[in-house]
Amino acid sequence: MAKRLTCDVVVVGAGMVGAACALYAARAGLDVRVVDRGAVAGGTTGAGEGNLLVSDKEPGPELDLALLSGRLWASLGGELGAAVEYEPKGGVVVARTPGALGALSGFAAGQRAAGVTAEPVGPDELRELEPHLATGMAGGVRYPQDAQVMPALAAAHLLRASGARLHTGRAVTGVLRAADGSVLGVRTARGDIHAPAVVNAAGTWGGELAASVGAALPVLPRRGFVLVTEPLPRMVRHKVYAADYVADVASDSAALRTSPVVEGTAAGPVLIGASRERVGFDRALSLRAVRALAAGAIGLFPFLERVRALRTYAGFRPYLPDHLPAIGPDPRLPGLYHACGHEGAGIGLSTGTGLLIAQALTGKTPDLDLAPFRPERFEPDGGTTR
Repeated sequence: MAKRLTCDVVVVGAGMVGAACALYAARAGLDVRVVDRGAVAGGTTGAGEGNLLVSDKEPGPELDLALLSGRLWASLGGELGAAVEYEPKGGVVVARTPGALGALSGFAAGQRAAGVTAEPVGPDELRELEPHLATGMAGGVRYPQDAQVMPALAAAHLLRASGARLHTGRAVTGVLRAADGSVLGVRTARGDIHAPAVVNAAGTWGGELAASVGAALPVLPRRGFVLVTEPLPRMVRHKVYAADYVADVASDSAALRTSPVVEGTAAGPVLIGASRERVGFDRALSLRAVRALAAGAIGLFPFLERVRALRTYAGFRPYLPDHLPAIGPDPRLPGLYHACGHEGAGIGLSTGTGLLIAQALTGKTPDLDLAPFRPERFEPDGGTTR
């Protein structure tokens, strides 16, 4: 018979969000175990670009979470630094036409009122910031608070820093419950792990875990592709994207949507995104999506037409219908906490999410109001935030 393991909290999911939950729960004094059916960063995290963004978020709960997370990432960047390839390089959003620039400027004004540093940039200054950028841009906005990490490294190092005991290759097959319905831990194919709290940080598969205990959470996969170029000298200095990217992030469409997002990395390759479409868990290569990414990137940086793309990969963003993650305790099942549904922002929002979960677990007043993120908001009588 397998030995029964016990702890204070089980985190289901060894991606970026799960790692952050483990880190802050452990730093709050809790004994933590992390369980994943695959490897560390084996799901959405390993298919991400590592963006830590405020630039693409409108004023509201998600931006508040991004600002909190950014401060925490800056602290962790000082602590872990090069180990996670933390780069506070900033972002630049560009507009091709005066009309697009006007809309971008209005968007940035609202962000500034919410605490974001958003600096208007004219065409000449754009070329100073990004010498290889295409000519003819109307202008843009620079966001110095945007940053980047290498997501797989970051997840691994946050888990290591947490000291949490890690169980990979161990699928959770059920949530254990007491006679009164409260959580007692999780069941796995290799034995039970007993704990009075379980954190659902299963990303795109978080809806399945929630459904298994009758706590509906409508997480859907939203597929995206990334192109990776050959290693280059640093020719793209910031994260650079076109203003229409923000509209694509907020879209509810299931159809393919692409908008150019280009950024260099510390290791040399340039990463090119971004595409979004709801096709279930279909990993098949979409030449239509990849060609659109390449064309969009060349439109921003013409030199990329002469650069080889070495590979492409796909991932699934955990999408919730109102574009806000589920964070906090689930009143339908005492002891169950959710930390999933961050869509494409999970890397950036992970630290704030982890801190809020740790505060909820220990009964402390959270740094942010959890009401907009409440997991039961999708129930018929639960309401939605927007």
